[in-house]
Amino acid sequence: MRNSSGFLTALIIVVVIFCILINIPPKVTIPKISQLQIPEKEITLVNINTILKVVNLSQDVSFRKGLDLEGGTSVTLRADMKSVPADQRNDALDSAKDVIEKRINLFGVSEPVIQTSLVNKDYRVIVEIPGVTDVNQAISLIGRTAQLSFWEEGASGSAKADSKKVLPLGVDQVLGQDAHQTDLSGKDLKKAAVTFDPNTGEPQVQLTFTSDGARKFGEITKRNVGKIVGIVLDNTLIQAPRVNEPILAGTAQITGAFTIPQAKALQIQLNAGALPVSLSVLEQRTIGATLGDETVAKSLIAGFVGFGVIVIFMVSLYGRLGIVASLALIIYTLITLTIFRLVPVTLTLAGIAGFILSIGIAVDANILIFERMREEMRKGRSEHASLDLGFSKAWASIRDSNIASLITSAILMMFGTGIVRGFALTLAIGVLVSLFSAIIVTRTLLRIVYR
Repeated sequence: MRNSSGFLTALIIVVVIFCILINIPPKVTIPKISQLQIPEKEITLVNINTILKVVNLSQDVSFRKGLDLEGGTSVTLRADMKSVPADQRNDALDSAKDVIEKRINLFGVSEPVIQTSLVNKDYRVIVEIPGVTDVNQAISLIGRTAQLSFWEEGASGSAKADSKKVLPLGVDQVLGQDAHQTDLSGKDLKKAAVTFDPNTGEPQVQLTFTSDGARKFGEITKRNVGKIVGIVLDNTLIQAPRVNEPILAGTAQITGAFTIPQAKALQIQLNAGALPVSLSVLEQRTIGATLGDETVAKSLIAGFVGFGVIVIFMVSLYGRLGIVASLALIIYTLITLTIFRLVPVTLTLAGIAGFILSIGIAVDANILIFERMREEMRKGRSEHASLDLGFSKAWASIRDSNIASLITSAILMMFGTGIVRGFALTLAIGVLVSLFSAIIVTRTLLRIVYR
């Protein structure tokens, strides 16, 4: 028991130091005090970014803020519905919305606001992306149709070139005017991944086809040995490799003068799927934070006041047990904020509310434990026995209440959108950390106090 307690104490100390390094600001400004003739001074502190720079690593661990706290980019897109039957246009618009949301989430930006609208038979998708101020970057990410197709030369001899035939850009120069599209397309794609050419080290995108797609690709390469097969993306020829031998493994590479961000963007677009309709930009603008700094400051002050009231309540009601609970609550806060930075979680005002609510849930667990301990002490048991029995008897209630909170969070994340998901995510993370805080941190600290 003593060895286990010593290990957990060391673990808690290491975790706390790590969390402090993550959350400590890089610089602190000491204000000017004219009466004492002390000038304003900026002090650089050692935090995790400083340590990462020393070991030649670069990692941004700052908080990611949502639209209401930081602003971002708003793009209004018009969907071209000319080739879509009238009774299928609403479904096509919803499908385009789903593909755009999937692309943005795969890119690592969470909690976008995506809406569809119909204005005078004009089908539109309105996209607001937090933290992205480069409008062109947003458009290249969400507005590209990403229709992937494979083309081959027409049958020699009998095939006649059709001068009226409209081919993708560049196909006629490479494959001739009689080129035609194969039955292999982006729908047969299983996964796209960024890899690097072993000879040149340049980034490339590797395509892995489904079983049906691998069969189609194998047949295409069999009948085109010694010939060129064109890879077309969004009506433009992007690559025209010559087939040296049949490729039956179901993989292909898209190479070119890609930068790593360009290869990653193409990978995201292919994995998210092609848009069912082409989109054109109707309006683009940079939007500011919907909440002012004063509103955010008031919300944070409310959180600090609530935290202080909880500490006063716990100390006044439970004495030294309350001090232990308050210390565990501080550790809980540090761990949760660290997770928010590392995941990273996009913080909105609703997300902050979910985090503050989870603090109350963490306190509930401590109250249950302490009341069970008091019951055992009133029965005449020792402090150590009361500690173990209090935790064991309170565990069932703590477990069930937290599972109920996690189920609620899961439902909100499944059926909610935008800031509702943000609230659910921060609440779920807080609940999980509160379990660790109540069962591991509080128990270990109490054992140290009673020892």
